[in-house]
Amino acid sequence: MSIESATEPAVAPGAESAGQRRTAAPLRSAEHRAELAAPARRAFQLVADVTRWPVLFPPCLAARVLESDRDSERIRLWAIVGTDVRSWTSLRLLDEERLRVDFRQETPSPPVEWMSGHWHFEETAPHRSRLVLGHEWSVSGSPGEERRIAEALDRNSRAEIAAISEWAELKDPFGELVFSVSDETVIRSSPGQVYDFLYRADLWPERVAHVAGLDLEETADVEADGALVQTLDMRTRTADGSLHATQSVRLCFPDERIAYKQTTVPRGLRGHSGEWVITPVADGTRVTAHHRVALDPAAVEEVFGPGTTLAEARRRAGALLSGNSMRTLESCRRHTESGSAVAGGGAR
Repeated sequence: MSIESATEPAVAPGAESAGQRRTAAPLRSAEHRAELAAPARRAFQLVADVTRWPVLFPPCLAARVLESDRDSERIRLWAIVGTDVRSWTSLRLLDEERLRVDFRQETPSPPVEWMSGHWHFEETAPHRSRLVLGHEWSVSGSPGEERRIAEALDRNSRAEIAAISEWAELKDPFGELVFSVSDETVIRSSPGQVYDFLYRADLWPERVAHVAGLDLEETADVEADGALVQTLDMRTRTADGSLHATQSVRLCFPDERIAYKQTTVPRGLRGHSGEWVITPVADGTRVTAHHRVALDPAAVEEVFGPGTTLAEARRRAGALLSGNSMRTLESCRRHTESGSAVAGGGAR
């Protein structure tokens, strides 16, 4: 794969096709191109389904489809931009026949005043294609702010293109390598108590047996759609006594849910994101633990043993993740149902 990019302080053709731009700031444009050793339609499908982005694209932390119909959708994304966690809502037009996706941020986060663009895929030869990722944006602020946004956009574009290239070159990534696991249980405690147990991960080494150590930092980030942003460095203990280190970014929505992405994953995985969903029910709180996982095909036999098939690796990886989630929820049950938690929670 090769990537070419160019940036121009000019209005790009069609830049405002997804909506009317209302800003006097100069409109800048950038285009990143790459040659892929993969069919164009397979690469297009990676971009079309945003629910897979957290395990595919390093900058993407979480993605939700808010509204959709046959060829358009409204989505909410959370991503690392530079050193910050930012969130925005985008409108997307999907043209499966032309293998093109046009997008526009509905309400850009300052200092960005406008952000739109497109993905376009073109077949160039059998199992070869060209990817074009274009952006058009304007920024209000100092030249330093403009430079910071341009550098972050370039960095994220290159990371996304590299991920598309790697995944598109795999024969059947979503039939073999990417899968989901969910578990749920009902805890006879209030949603606030359950949320506080999951939110106070800094106390897990005292409360959850398989957590050997954890360092937590939190930033109240007003650009993250109301979420409290946490970064966790966690050491977990496996059944054989060995320790595994991971790093995660968590998006905490009080008393409702905690979404997370492992930015440093265990051996054997290429990606892992998930969510704790908290729902009040008649006899307490239902907690659902969702995992979306991408296996690393190059490490399957090293981690799971010689001759391990992808189907067996999926089963074993899913069982490990489910086991950890359910052990954490059993610890939550013991802690909150015993009366040791303050009713209604509190720590935010």
